Amino acid sequence: MSATIIASLAQGVESVPFVKPNMDYYALAPELILVGTIVVLALLDAIKLDRARAAMPAIAGLGFLAAIIPLVTLAVDGTTRVLLDGSYVVDSMSLVLKALFIVSAYIVVLLSTNYMAEGDYWESEYYLLLVCSVLGMTVMASSRDLIGIFVALELLSIPAYMMAAWRKGDSRSNEAGLKYYLMGVFASAILLYGLSLAYGLGGSTQLTEVGLNIAQMGTEGVPVVTLALLFVIIGFGFKVSAVPFHVWAPDTYEGAPTPVTAFLAVLSKGAGFVALIMVTYFAFIVRSDVIEPAFFVLSVASMTVGNLIALRQNNVIRMLAYSGIAQAGFMLAPFAVAGSDPLVALQATINYLVIYAAMNLGAFAVIIAITRKTRSAEIDDLGGLFSYMPGMTVAFTVFLASLIGIPPLGGWWAKFGVFASLVNAETGLGWALAVIMAINTAIAAYYYLKVARAMWFDDVPEVDTSPVSTPAPLTFAVGVTLIATLVFGIVPQVLNDVTTFTPVAIGG
Repeated sequence: MSATIIASLAQGVESVPFVKPNMDYYALAPELILVGTIVVLALLDAIKLDRARAAMPAIAGLGFLAAIIPLVTLAVDGTTRVLLDGSYVVDSMSLVLKALFIVSAYIVVLLSTNYMAEGDYWESEYYLLLVCSVLGMTVMASSRDLIGIFVALELLSIPAYMMAAWRKGDSRSNEAGLKYYLMGVFASAILLYGLSLAYGLGGSTQLTEVGLNIAQMGTEGVPVVTLALLFVIIGFGFKVSAVPFHVWAPDTYEGAPTPVTAFLAVLSKGAGFVALIMVTYFAFIVRSDVIEPAFFVLSVASMTVGNLIALRQNNVIRMLAYSGIAQAGFMLAPFAVAGSDPLVALQATINYLVIYAAMNLGAFAVIIAITRKTRSAEIDDLGGLFSYMPGMTVAFTVFLASLIGIPPLGGWWAKFGVFASLVNAETGLGWALAVIMAINTAIAAYYYLKVARAMWFDDVPEVDTSPVSTPAPLTFAVGVTLIATLVFGIVPQVLNDVTTFTPVAIGG
């Protein structure tokens, strides 16, 4: 009898022939280049050991630069490429997001080169983990499938857990890594449950199919849709450090190596927002009556709590951690009016992500340069910085002013885009959010200007004020981010032309 069962099963298997998926390797070129970079880094580390130490940052940086080339050619081609029956899409939006991740990662390599080489810890695996995490982000940008999104999220998260605890002899770094890991695993479990509910609602793992089936359910499915959205928001809220899922961020940012802090504050947060964009705009946008109040509460809580706690900080890195929480609230605001005009809301969020990456990476680059001299990130120790580091003082002031939103710097255009999306929605939630955002912008200006005042006008503490040289990679990183911050503010149309997507690009 068992033989009969086995034979019938075998016959059933044979009746369903394997169909090879149609793969467009040109569309996958950026990901394939990153995979090749990972292989080279792993082999070089295994074969050459200590002798490969100096070459690791250069190989990682070249890998990121090489991955940009197919992004540009794919963008010039302009063809939307659909793989795996719609589960993986390479379109204008995904190319912009991939470029954001890869360019930002290259800046992180510049921040890390001398920082890691001068530390008392092995550095080779660091760059391997960095590229692995960025690979997950690029996959995230093209995923239009629940499974793909979750796998990409774990691929980018697991290396980040290890990077946060990279200073193995430092108890604060160990605490940072442990908190990040435990909270991350817990959030992933909740997210997975939310995605499983979305699958149950939609009967498919593809986001567009989930959205269509949710729309057909009408009001009957509101309780389950609300529950699924709640779990999804909790999972992704951890990644974007939104209140009340932010408790890991300040300690992790302070304890992790500063380049890793920049990585978490910009790239990891950005990846969380990209995942949230995919799920919201492709699957849940049909129930704007459910998603908009949820994001309203999340946005208000994040920007308000983040700013109020940032007022009390005396450490620049912790201040930027809470500032990042508030900035997440600003970026979440367009989600609260997404149903009114999805294209405008989407562009506002992505513009903010790009500009935030430039000014925040620049701020962390300056902090690394300053702490090479002061050995401290306390605001009091930055007193009189202009007298012995005038260039870095000017650059840091520009980044702080941009974070406030002062014209003509990039931050003003980021905030203006969000304000415009809220006001043009002409809804009660939109107007309320615009007012709350304006108040929070004024609050943020206070603690940013407090740092600027210390650098320009306070007395110099009793430290060595002799001139200090800044490594070339760090200087280049400051220069690139400074130029980007100025260009995005003075000529915002440059960014707008890139982030103006067609309805196809957002599943419309």
